[in-house]
Amino acid sequence: MPSVQERLDAIVAEFADLDGREKLELLVDFAKGLPPLTPEYAARKMAEDRRVHECQTPVFLWPEVHDGMARLVAEVAPEAPTVKGFVAILAEAVADRPVAEAAGLSDDVLERMGLADVLGMMRARGLHAIVARVRKSLLEQAAAANS
Repeated sequence: MPSVQERLDAIVAEFADLDGREKLELLVDFAKGLPPLTPEYAARKMAEDRRVHECQTPVFLWPEVHDGMARLVAEVAPEAPTVKGFVAILAEAVADRPVAEAAGLSDDVLERMGLADVLGMMRARGLHAIVARVRKSLLEQAAAANS
C-alpha cells in the first residue's frame, strides 16, 4: 500500500503540468470524492468545536486514529469546491496509514501542487491551517496512544 508521501507525490504529479484553470478543475474533481458526513458526525459537529477558524470557508475536521491507522473525516461548505477538493486530497493521503506516518504530513503540499499562487494568499493561509490542524491532531493522538 502506498505511503502518505507516495500518495501525495502521485497527486502532485497530476497537478504538475496543468495551468491555473486546469488545477482548479482538478480540485473540483477531487471534491466529489469527499463523502458527506454520517449522521453520527453531523451530530458531533453541533456538539464539538471542530471548525478550522483560520479558514474563511466553513471546514470541520475529525482527524482520527483507529487501531493505529489514521483517517480524516471532514465537511467543507459546498460553495467552496476548491477547499473541499484540497481536504479530499488530504483525506485520501492519510487514509488507513499508520498514524506516525500520517502525522508527518508536509507543510509544503499546497506549494508542491502549484496551488498557492492559483488560490491566493487568504485561501492558501486557510489551507495551511487545515494541514496544521490535521497533523497536530494526529501527533497528539499518536502521543496519547504511546503513553
